Amino acid sequence: MIRSERAYGAPRTVRPVRTPGRAGAALAAVVACAALAAGCGIRSTSVPVDAGAAPSRMPCRTAPAQETLPPAESVSVRIHLVCASQLVTVERTVEVDASRSDPLLIAQALLSELQAEPDADERRAGFSTDVPVALRVSAAHKGDPEGTLRLTEQPDDLPAEALAQVVCTYADSEPLGSGGSVLLGGPGNYAPRGYLCTTDTKTRPGDVPTLGALELDR
Repeated sequence: MIRSERAYGAPRTVRPVRTPGRAGAALAAVVACAALAAGCGIRSTSVPVDAGAAPSRMPCRTAPAQETLPPAESVSVRIHLVCASQLVTVERTVEVDASRSDPLLIAQALLSELQAEPDADERRAGFSTDVPVALRVSAAHKGDPEGTLRLTEQPDDLPAEALAQVVCTYADSEPLGSGGSVLLGGPGNYAPRGYLCTTDTKTRPGDVPTLGALELDR
C-alpha cells in the first residue's frame, strides 16, 4: 500500500510572503482616488465635456450705459419690461422734447418703446416685452375725464403682463400718470377706468389682470 505523506502529517512547504512594492502602492492609490470620486458623485467619462462659459452678468441687469448727452429734441424716459416674471425699469431715449410735446405724443413714444424688441444686451439679461406691435394709443373721446388715453384694444382684453407694462410705464410718466395711476379706455364707448401700478403689479404682473382698476364717475 502506498501511503500519502501529507495524510500522515508530512510538513508542508511554506512560501515566503512578499511585501507590496511600488506597483502595489500605485494600485492602492488608484483605488482610493476612485472611491473618493464615487463618494462625491463624480462619474468618469472619456469624452471631454464643455459646460460653456460662465454667465457674464446678473439676470435683469444690463451693462451700464455710457454717459452721453441725449440728442437734441429727445428726452430720457423709463419703461417697464418683463424679466424673471416681474416688471423691471429700463431707461430709453426717445425723440420727443417733453417740454414742448403734449401728453399724447409722449404716450405714443413710450408705447413704441414698449413694442420694440429689447436689444442684444437686454435679451441676454432676460428682458422681454409682451406689448402687441399693432396696439395704438389716441386722445380721449368727447366727455372723457382729462388725461384719458384711448387704446385701439380694450385694456382688459390685453395680456395681463402687456397691460401691466403699459399701465406702469404711463403711471410713472409725469405728463401721463397721477398718483401711480393712469386713465385708459378702449376704442368703443365704454367709460375709461383708472388703472393702478402697485407693488403687486410689478412683482406679479401676470397674476393681477385688472391691476386694481377703478370705475370713474362720469
